[in-house]
Amino acid sequence: MGPATQQRHRTRAGRPASRRPRVPAADKDDGGVRCEACGSGRHADELLLCDGCDRGLHIFCLRPILPRVPAGDWFCPSCAAAATTSSSAKSAAVVQTKMPKQFPLIQTKIVDFFKIQRRPAAVAADPPEGKKRKRKAATALVVSKKKSRKLLPFTPSEDPVRRLTQMASLATALTATGAVFSNDLTYVPGMAPRSANQSALEAGGMQVLPREDAETLSLCKRMMEQGEWPPLLVVFDPVEGFTVEADRHIKDLTIITEYVGDVDYLTNREHDDGDSMMTLLSAAPPSKSLVICPDKRSNIARFINGINNHTPEGRKKQNLKCVRFAIDGECHCLLVANRDISKGERLYYDYNGDEHEYPTHHFV
Repeated sequence: MGPATQQRHRTRAGRPASRRPRVPAADKDDGGVRCEACGSGRHADELLLCDGCDRGLHIFCLRPILPRVPAGDWFCPSCAAAATTSSSAKSAAVVQTKMPKQFPLIQTKIVDFFKIQRRPAAVAADPPEGKKRKRKAATALVVSKKKSRKLLPFTPSEDPVRRLTQMASLATALTATGAVFSNDLTYVPGMAPRSANQSALEAGGMQVLPREDAETLSLCKRMMEQGEWPPLLVVFDPVEGFTVEADRHIKDLTIITEYVGDVDYLTNREHDDGDSMMTLLSAAPPSKSLVICPDKRSNIARFINGINNHTPEGRKKQNLKCVRFAIDGECHCLLVANRDISKGERLYYDYNGDEHEYPTHHFV
């Protein structure tokens, strides 16, 4: 997750003269290679050169953008689309420009995809009662509400057909990216074990999620297990790729989702091309730092976009806060609404890593 360097992939800055394409003399003032998208030859250290056709593209001109220069071979969208076969490393760099195949809007298929659990009718009434009790306590002591800032569970769409549409949109995105659904952190042999996830190792300490908020998070996960889905739609944008929109009004402090995926040591992922890794544990001994890798197992968090932290316009888009908490001694990362969100509004969060770990100046 470190900054891009020439050594990690060949870019225009370190390109042998014999392999540079010929260009008109008027273009030689910037080294002879220009970005096919913007026409500029500036930012040489971020100008990728296709291993198939030698054309150049800035990492921030790609859609979706790349946060860093990828390791290994890289192929432009045209060459990647023309290739009959590709390795998993190459497929990570393919930019999807066509509308993905939609997941069938069939209840049985969606239930199987997300492993939805059936529940008795009596259990279905429990969450609303819990919410009513919380609202009554909150109105009884308004000052306490302002001080505590308790997290809220999401409110599912009332229409069951609409919930199926929301789930199908996520299934479409996961299928198109070759991932399977998971709503929890996963620990895979050969990567970081669960015993490595210790919040006590966080440099400077980690805030503990209050018991009531932890119960709210558990409630959200139970609702999802039973088909009560958060009101979110994954949509495909030709510029931003897969992105997420609110499908109904969402209140400030609502839990959107937990950021999940395979947990691995940061040292194992320093040259990873993935653009969705998230800091989980920033340990005092860096060798024990952990990241979340959602490329194989993930939920809707993977498709929510980060903001450009370097501009007022980028920060103005932010409507989610990315926060890390300790729960039962383990680190967890939550995406929480930091203001009211209108229906149809796209979701953007602030990345929780330091800027030197994960640059955001080319984010949308």
